[in-house]
Amino acid sequence: MSGRAPPSTVRIPEPISGRLLSLKNTFNSKYGCKPSFYARAPGRVNLIGEHIDYCGYAVLPMAIEQDILAAVKPIDSKEVELSNTNPSYLDFSTSVTNIQIDKTKPLWHNYFLCGLKGIQDHFNLPSPTGMKCVLDGTIPPSSGLSSSSALVCCAGLVTLTANGRTLSKVELAETCARCEHYIGTEGGGMDQSISFLAEEGKAKLIEFGPLRATDVTLPAGAVFVIANSCVEMNKAATAHFNIRVVECRLATKILAKSKGLAWRELMKLGDLQINLGVSLEGILDIVEEVLHPEPYTCEEICEFLGISLEELRTTILSQNTQDVATFRLYQRSKHVYGEAARVLAFKAVCDDPPANAVQLLGDLMNQSHASCRDMYECSCPELDQLVDICLKSGAVGSRLTGAGWGGCSVSMVPAEKLNHFLSSVQEGFYKTDSKKLALMEKSLFATKPGSGAMILMEEENL
Repeated sequence: MSGRAPPSTVRIPEPISGRLLSLKNTFNSKYGCKPSFYARAPGRVNLIGEHIDYCGYAVLPMAIEQDILAAVKPIDSKEVELSNTNPSYLDFSTSVTNIQIDKTKPLWHNYFLCGLKGIQDHFNLPSPTGMKCVLDGTIPPSSGLSSSSALVCCAGLVTLTANGRTLSKVELAETCARCEHYIGTEGGGMDQSISFLAEEGKAKLIEFGPLRATDVTLPAGAVFVIANSCVEMNKAATAHFNIRVVECRLATKILAKSKGLAWRELMKLGDLQINLGVSLEGILDIVEEVLHPEPYTCEEICEFLGISLEELRTTILSQNTQDVATFRLYQRSKHVYGEAARVLAFKAVCDDPPANAVQLLGDLMNQSHASCRDMYECSCPELDQLVDICLKSGAVGSRLTGAGWGGCSVSMVPAEKLNHFLSSVQEGFYKTDSKKLALMEKSLFATKPGSGAMILMEEENL
């Protein structure tokens, strides 16, 4: 998928040919016909740069080999029929002309509908194509590896192809980032961007406004290992994530007003820094000067901004944060600006690696986790324990990855210590609990930068 060309010429990669054959057979058994094409969207691991994409700052993820696969056949009717190889995910069908997305307790098919509706809305399709679709996923759900966003991206790519439309990778990423807002998640676009812009063997610095991706070559001699805490966290089913988004928005407005800026127009901490024309170090000094560490009440925020409680709730807070009583603005700002600086430092080390590059990158990852735990408060006891065990097992750096409150850690491990690291983490974390032990095989694995989303055409020999 290059530029605006249709992504239909991609051949089936050898590693997934077996899964595709199984998916083809499942599709044929379910619908009595062959699929017309397949779509793939990978999960991702964010190496550093947590909770800052929606603040306008660059992040540094890579795609992983785990993915969402879809077998698809466009049909003449206006029905979309969805099935999943996982029997715990029930079949679903609906009319493509009346898409309804449940925000209150979203099921798996709601994420597919986000991608479907996003493409329909982007092109204002008057008569969108119906389809039959069977999906298969290898990304652990609610693990911080972007399973839900990969499903949204896969659905967007499926809908684009089924309706004979084309978009560039950047346009697809931006469209699918907006799609996820249908389900109530106010993310910043990192997950969708790396899903479409990833290249095999390369991590990416993803920047926003405008969206662009820069190759980052990771240092030789180190391996990245993902470990699942086995604690699930669903962003759309909890207010945690959206509270953090709102706290950053409130901090932006308080800081902007304190410096005489047009605070009503500013929504992101990154835009605030640009408007003030100061460095990240300089903006951190302003945070220390203006914000207090104690939680802010709604009344205090209203008094400072000179607005009513009603205006606060209707113009600044999101629908699912209107009952929150207090907000930690100092801590959230400190994390965002500090994490933005760590991302740039990480890339600088990768671009011109000194002899101790692996240790320097590990130190930045450790600082990131400490900030996520203490300033952003998006970790959990199981994640903290897992990160500690990873460090004691030989990792030079370890941190939570993804939204947090559960999910996975990512660790940088010297290649020669990989086997010892894996066995030590198995003993120290997974084998101490029967539930974790049952999930261990899919919960602990080394990974490398994978390729991005693609369309795979039906081949005679599949």
